[in-house]
Amino acid sequence: MSGPIKTAVLGVGLSGLTFHVPFVLALPELFTLHAVLERSPAGPGGRLQARFGEAAARGVAIYNTLDQVLADPQVELVIIGTPSETHYEFAKRTLEAGKHVLVDKPVTATSAQAHELDALAKARGLVLYPYQNRRWDSDFLALQALLALPAGDARSLGTLWEFESRFDRFRTALKGTWKDEPRPANGLTYDLAAHTLDQALVLFGRPLSVTARVENIRGLGHPDVDDNFTITLRYPPRPAPAGALQPTSFTVILRGSILSVRAPQVRYVVRGTQGTYTKFGVDVQEDQLRVIGAPEEIFTAPAYGQEPEELFGTLENQRGDDVVRSIWPSSQKGDYAGLFRDVARAIREKAPQAVKFEQSAEVIEMIELALQSSKEGRTIPVPPRA
Repeated sequence: MSGPIKTAVLGVGLSGLTFHVPFVLALPELFTLHAVLERSPAGPGGRLQARFGEAAARGVAIYNTLDQVLADPQVELVIIGTPSETHYEFAKRTLEAGKHVLVDKPVTATSAQAHELDALAKARGLVLYPYQNRRWDSDFLALQALLALPAGDARSLGTLWEFESRFDRFRTALKGTWKDEPRPANGLTYDLAAHTLDQALVLFGRPLSVTARVENIRGLGHPDVDDNFTITLRYPPRPAPAGALQPTSFTVILRGSILSVRAPQVRYVVRGTQGTYTKFGVDVQEDQLRVIGAPEEIFTAPAYGQEPEELFGTLENQRGDDVVRSIWPSSQKGDYAGLFRDVARAIREKAPQAVKFEQSAEVIEMIELALQSSKEGRTIPVPPRA
């Protein structure tokens, strides 16, 4: 099959209208927005028209049930942006209907469900793509470039011994949405550690053990819906050049809290034998996508995806007896459109996926181990990959 991929978006709340629909509309050479699932349409064209105007909604089918979406023979790709507890069922039914799937994070509530979906997609020859958009964050791209510096570079951090990644917010009240309810795959760990764990696994691979504390720090709502986590991953020592200082271990600390009073929030602190990298603030794309007037602004607005200089990370490198401070710029723009281009290549060209579904299954496995560690109050060894 050729031409733009006829796409249906399930859910037109924050996820659908902020993270999915804009890119489908902004990449008409790759996608056609064929349908949306909206259970209670707000008038002709529903929320889609209210958000992006009549032109964006023209010709788009508004379906009220998943059955209607799956019965449409023109739909090739289904993007699942519905509540987390529905991801497994909706993805499974979509794959069984012979359609490709892009599913929001967390991809499932359990790693067993994720592995089942992965096997089903491979057996059917279908693309099953996890929405790990923050691999295309400007600051994560900058971090990857920093860690790729050769050991002899004066700005290199040397041999890493600690990596800290935070994703914090400040909110003293419940949102009053489904996210506050004790449903499968709800809570801050599933919501935000799904990002920080994915980035950590991309950078450093599978850890030796997981130690975690997960809790409802505000005491609001159901006690099982967590709003605070600290996940510690232990690794073998990072390799060091011959004759250089060799740390005895490497630790990754992932934190997220809903009660962090700071602006901008701490994002990364990376410590090595030759320096420290510190980064404040999160990628700007989410805030920009919430307010864009038209999808084409993703490509026409010069500031889209560009992190402001005041949020650039800083380096402190040891040089002799001195500590030299410098800026490490987030010079490459953030580009969530890159994920959608990769989805299109995987579908039309059978190209390997930049984000493999088994990687997101591993993220869910780490979340399960973190929850087990917190509940049992102990460190949990990470088993070898099955």
